Amino acid sequence: MTEDITRGEDGRILDPIDRISEVLFGLFMVLTFTGTLSVASDGREAVRTMMVAAIGCNIAWGFVDGVMYVLRNLVTRGRKARLVHAVHAAARPEQAHAIIAAEIGPLASALGTPELERARQWIVTLPASAGPAARLTASDLRGAVAVFLLVFTSTFPVVLPFVFIADAHTAKRVSAAVAIAMLFFCGHAWGRYAGMKPWRFGLVMVLLGLVIEAVVIALGG
Repeated sequence: MTEDITRGEDGRILDPIDRISEVLFGLFMVLTFTGTLSVASDGREAVRTMMVAAIGCNIAWGFVDGVMYVLRNLVTRGRKARLVHAVHAAARPEQAHAIIAAEIGPLASALGTPELERARQWIVTLPASAGPAARLTASDLRGAVAVFLLVFTSTFPVVLPFVFIADAHTAKRVSAAVAIAMLFFCGHAWGRYAGMKPWRFGLVMVLLGLVIEAVVIALGG
């Protein structure tokens, strides 16, 4: 009960949606810097300033995202613990059924009394102290580190062209090509995970990413 929300379906700390989301978040953040770089200005100093700002921004937001990951886990475990306690404390099975159905939401309308009773019987076998909300676990810390690293490392593929290519204009074009490739592969992975056509989802992600980035830059992001 304490570990299941911090591990994906494949047993990893983060599930595919979380992993790809963090990469995309870091990518969008760094693009707000590379996308607004003026190649008309004196090249190397402007590039150096951009790189420091981009890396510093993703370090900060990687840290924030890691903290929010831990808090989300604590809140989710607290909610599960409350459900376990409520089902244990229910005076009659019907009351427990109503509690379980309310937790499931609209999908509970497809469940009958036998299904809800099986869920109740499973829950009452759990200790009432399962899922402590205030206890930090090792999985929380590993997940937070994974989130930070995903956001932070997603900076480098986009900024490395500015390190190895002296001409800022050429570096910016190569950087944009790398960003588009990253958007496509993230979309491709999402599409494959969702059971959709990966290449089509990859193209949609490229278009969506370009639109999002244009809006962010236009708003001063």
